[in-house]
Amino acid sequence: MQAARPVLMRGPVWAAAGLMLATLALARLSAGWPDNPALAWALEYPGAWVVPLKDWISAAMSWLVEDARIGPVSFTDVTRAIAWLIEQPYDLARALLADGFLDGVGRRAKQILPPLSWIAIIAGVMALGQYARSWGLALLVGLSFLYLAMFGQWESAMVTLSSVLIAVPIGVAGGLWLGILAYRHPLFDRMLAPLLDLMQTIPIFAYLVPILFMFGFGPVAALVATVIYAMPPMVRITTLALRGVDSEIKDFGVMAGCTRRQMTWRILVPSAIDGLMVGVNQVIMLSLNMVIIASMIGAGGLGFDVLSSLRRLDIGAGFEAGIAIVILAIAVDRLSQAMSDRAATVHPGAVAPQGGWIARHRRMVAVLGVMIAAFLLGRVIPFFQTYPETLWLTTGGFWDGLVKYLNVNYYDAFEAVKLFFLNYFLLPIKRFFLGVPWPWAIVMLGLLGAWFGGWRLAVMTVAMAGFIVVTGMWEKAMITVYLCGASVVIATAIGVPIGVLAATNPRAGRVIGVIIDTLQTLPSFVYLIPVVMLFRIGDFTAMIAIVLYALVPAVRYAAHGVRSVSPDLIEAGVVAGCTRWQLLTRIRLPLALPEILLGLNQTIMLALSMLVITALVGTRDLGQEVYIALTKADTGRGLVAGLAIAFIAIIADRVISAGARNARIRFGLEEQTHG
Repeated sequence: MQAARPVLMRGPVWAAAGLMLATLALARLSAGWPDNPALAWALEYPGAWVVPLKDWISAAMSWLVEDARIGPVSFTDVTRAIAWLIEQPYDLARALLADGFLDGVGRRAKQILPPLSWIAIIAGVMALGQYARSWGLALLVGLSFLYLAMFGQWESAMVTLSSVLIAVPIGVAGGLWLGILAYRHPLFDRMLAPLLDLMQTIPIFAYLVPILFMFGFGPVAALVATVIYAMPPMVRITTLALRGVDSEIKDFGVMAGCTRRQMTWRILVPSAIDGLMVGVNQVIMLSLNMVIIASMIGAGGLGFDVLSSLRRLDIGAGFEAGIAIVILAIAVDRLSQAMSDRAATVHPGAVAPQGGWIARHRRMVAVLGVMIAAFLLGRVIPFFQTYPETLWLTTGGFWDGLVKYLNVNYYDAFEAVKLFFLNYFLLPIKRFFLGVPWPWAIVMLGLLGAWFGGWRLAVMTVAMAGFIVVTGMWEKAMITVYLCGASVVIATAIGVPIGVLAATNPRAGRVIGVIIDTLQTLPSFVYLIPVVMLFRIGDFTAMIAIVLYALVPAVRYAAHGVRSVSPDLIEAGVVAGCTRWQLLTRIRLPLALPEILLGLNQTIMLALSMLVITALVGTRDLGQEVYIALTKADTGRGLVAGLAIAFIAIIADRVISAGARNARIRFGLEEQTHG
């Protein structure tokens, strides 16, 4: 079972420990270097050496927007045409769901036709739920939408839903097209892979800066950013799903004389529909998450309500809008999952209902009937058109009172916890990272890359770390690494034991599964609301929000890794007389290590993405740099900071993935390849 270890893994462990001790000593000794002209440059990269990349990017963007043209067509004409194409279906969706059809613009606009009645929309989503799975799902989504109406969140929720309804088809179609191209052309696949890596690792806010510059403030810019953010998973899943189609099915298509187009659309895509629907679900959830964040550049909707509540410190309104986001996300997620399951189980050749058109489309006829009845009744009785404000319920007072009670009675306890973590956990880590000279850090990263992945990984880590240094982002990058690292340590320390419990205790596993599913559905903004209310702004608040957001993969991967351990090995351990503790520490956990490392990898990715959101609570890292660039529409500053975060993510991803692979080879779970 014991396989040969990679050459670089044979290096003495004491050397790694010695380097770590040397780094700790250096970080401590360097405290006085800023006052020493001969050594200060090693801690603070001199401003005169900084490559003005952000100025070059800003100048290039200004030229692109103001002067670039091909013949009579300027770049601005192209962006305006794209904006017009996106704006038409968006305006239609928003008119149907939220605003109604208007004559005129601004305050003088008059409503010609009202939007769809809230009763008709609830009937529509219930019919969709019943069609996709069952009356139980229909009841769940119906109650979810009724909640939005009863608690006064209907209009904002419909604005958010309008954005999702437009962004999802564009993201799915674009992702499917790119995925098919990548499947057909390996060279295109290799060229696309690093671009997808960047799209998934560059922080969301960094997308917003150039898009805001090109498309201006408003919903169109938000939709473009949403599509870019949500498309990569669809591309990757499409490529994987097409590659996973059984070779016998492909051979059958070839023998039947299918053309290339027929092979794609009549053989491969229908055969890969199960995987493709998973990609659609991912696009829907990412679109919903991004639409909330894009409210900062004019998307409006529930995200804007949360953002404005955070700015006003309006606790009750913030909680209500946050809960509405959660309710909407759960309803949309369950519906899309049910549609995915239905697509996987019901195939085009299934027996269709018999009877006339009305008998075959009973749900559609029923929904149309409700829609017409609600419209006609709504002309006479407003209740049938719009849920009356006088019947709105609110929990704002409850949340205000609860937070006030907690702050009045437990303020000292909250402050004590906060100060303890700040003084004995966060600040020492921060001093360490800021105290490591940047030349030494780059050398260490190179050695780390060589240790785990060989010289190619070493060169890549050194190049990416060098980019961060020469663009003048080193100090903010170290603050980012400190906050992310501290949060990941806590998330892993909490998540791995919970994952082990979920894997070894089926009853606890079911409860933990429900909680984890719910946490994964929550948009990242939502995590900020309770922690800001209890701990105010600052690094500790950011850390709590990041831990909550990044906890899920640590739990999931640990549970999956422990469950994946071969029952034969467990049985061998039992026969050998191992206690439960010995089974866990000597068999389950060591063999689950590769999966736990992959969970650590995903935890870091989520922590970095959340780090940018926490710029709203006053952090001082690269996320704050991106946020400032967004508020000032400074494209160069935002992109350079965004790339710096992406490079940190890529370094962590590649090093940990190489470590996980080495662990799998060491335990005989994967064969070592050479060359």
